[in-house]
Amino acid sequence: MTRPQHRSLVVMFPGTGAQHARMAAGLHGREPVFTEAVDAVLDLLGPEGGAARADWLSDAPTEPMDADTRAAPLLFAVDYAMGRLIESWGIRVSAYLGHSMGEFAAAALAGVFRLEDAVRLLWERVRLQRTTPAGGMLAVAAAERELTGYLGDGVVVGAVNAPRHTVLSGPEGPLRAVADALAADGRTYRRLPSRTPYHSPALAPLVPATRGLLATMPLRAPRTPLFSAYTTLPLRAAEAVSPAFWAVQPTAPVLFWPTLERVLGERDRLLVEAGPMQSLTVLARGHPAVRAGRSAVVPTLPPRALGPEADLRSVRAARQEVLARSGALEAVRP
Repeated sequence: MTRPQHRSLVVMFPGTGAQHARMAAGLHGREPVFTEAVDAVLDLLGPEGGAARADWLSDAPTEPMDADTRAAPLLFAVDYAMGRLIESWGIRVSAYLGHSMGEFAAAALAGVFRLEDAVRLLWERVRLQRTTPAGGMLAVAAAERELTGYLGDGVVVGAVNAPRHTVLSGPEGPLRAVADALAADGRTYRRLPSRTPYHSPALAPLVPATRGLLATMPLRAPRTPLFSAYTTLPLRAAEAVSPAFWAVQPTAPVLFWPTLERVLGERDRLLVEAGPMQSLTVLARGHPAVRAGRSAVVPTLPPRALGPEADLRSVRAARQEVLARSGALEAVRP
């Protein structure tokens, strides 16, 4: 009989751009652990959280999902709640890996932030973003080195997601000019569903105010290892408790692929994506360690809204696959 392959479990959390209407909504009220965690996040926001929940569960929302007042709290809530749900399956999580806001959700799960502090910081960033110039992000099918000629005037590399998947970020006017130049040069790109130029200098005005807020919070070293996609390394205790480290993240590039290389280079892994759209799953499937079968990746939610039953089927199938693939892992409880 073939023995199960030993793979350590790494939970991945997607960031801004993964949000979509009714993401994971079919789990609310039907998966108790998920429901409790989502409601805990949104209840901390008071009336604003209630309005976000109503729009999330509605077929006719009053605000679009890409609005900051909806995308930020709901994506954080879904990521956080999916993490709690995976933890409830009774398998030891070896490490977390988040992309952009996903790292923030992972930090809350790892105990760096108290949940109430994480939500307070999240909402303060939403408030401050309204005072910054409009902008956005472009996902380009090119290596980072191929795009240097398109940078400038506030447009920078906002994320390195894969060898030929680079995100450019910047203010609206310059970003439109870059999009025109990419199209003229025959390059493939798409506009991401965000109205904010995340991971660019345009968000520098957020840093001083959020650093001051972070200085009032009791930050702690992570209980579970957390790979930071800003440093590509496991988060050190000194970084975890540093207000400056967290304050500058909206202006810093996300180095997801280099971080994934480190995660998969250390040992065989079972990667589980705890969030909507399967964007990190698609990226991870392109990694040589996954293609060769040494490591594996499992999404937990459908790639788009397919209805409540599809959400439930997807989560239950993921649970069964994770339990089957991690048979050699130490369980937290029987």
